[in-house]
Parts: sequence; structure tokens; C-alpha cells
Amino acid sequence: MEEFIQLYTDGSSRGNPGPGGYGYVLIFRNNRKEGSQGFRKTTNNRMELLAVIEGLRQLKTNQLPVVVYSDSKYVIDSIEKGWLYSWVKIQFKNKKNKDLWLQFLEVSKPFKLQFKWVKGHNGHPENERCDALAVAAATGTDLRIDGGFETMESTLL
Repeated sequence: MEEFIQLYTDGSSRGNPGPGGYGYVLIFRNNRKEGSQGFRKTTNNRMELLAVIEGLRQLKTNQLPVVVYSDSKYVIDSIEKGWLYSWVKIQFKNKKNKDLWLQFLEVSKPFKLQFKWVKGHNGHPENERCDALAVAAATGTDLRIDGGFETMESTLL
């Protein structure tokens, strides 16, 4: 069986919108790296997608396939069912999170990716760890500004 990197991700939002955070766990052989960040006002879907983006940004090689595990149907279906590529064709007209999807498209280019959905809050150890990281980030004190969300939101007022 070919070696691959595992990327587990999760996002959280305390209110939608509200304070939010993401968490990721990268695993390759016996190596493990975790990361998370919180934001003062965002949405759950943004955090789910940002977890994937930030996890991919941590990789130092594109020579191995990456399997991305997420409990987000929004993320998994958008990619696996081809919705994202349809949104690109229509320049994301009436679609949310364009800024993050464009970041995903750029950061994902060099990788051979496979996406797998995992049921959330179902006892999967790595998914549970990502959830804990995301919740801790969302409820922490180091909350950044989600410029893509807050800038977009302010233009609607």
C-alpha cells in the first residue's frame, strides 16, 4: 500500500455567525502535528474549510498523496461532487466563502488529494481531537479577525 499523509480537520462556530475556530491534525508514520486558531466572528462552514487550507499549508512535501478527513459535508461534497468547479465557472456568483475557496484552489494545486467524510461526534479519535482544538480556539482569548467574513459582512450593511 502506498504511503500517504493523513489530514484530519474540523471547524467550530459558537453561533453562526459567532466566535469560531478550526483545528487540524496531520499524521505521517509516527509524526504528528496539530494546529488551531480562533476568530472573533465567522461561520462554521468557513472554519471547516479553513481547517483544510491551513492543514495543507503545513505540509513540506507534495510527493505523497494526502487523505483529508472531515465531518463537513459542505467541504467534502463541494469538492467531491464537483460543485466547486461549477462555482469557479460562474465566478462564485451568489456563492459564499469565495475568498476561502480561492485559497483552497491555490494551496491544493501541488497535492494529490483524496477526501473522506467521517461522522462527527462519533468517537473517532482524530476527529474528536480536531473538534476539541477547534472549540478551544473558538472559546479562547487569541481571536483573530476573519477578514473575509467581516469585510464581506460590512459591505452588506
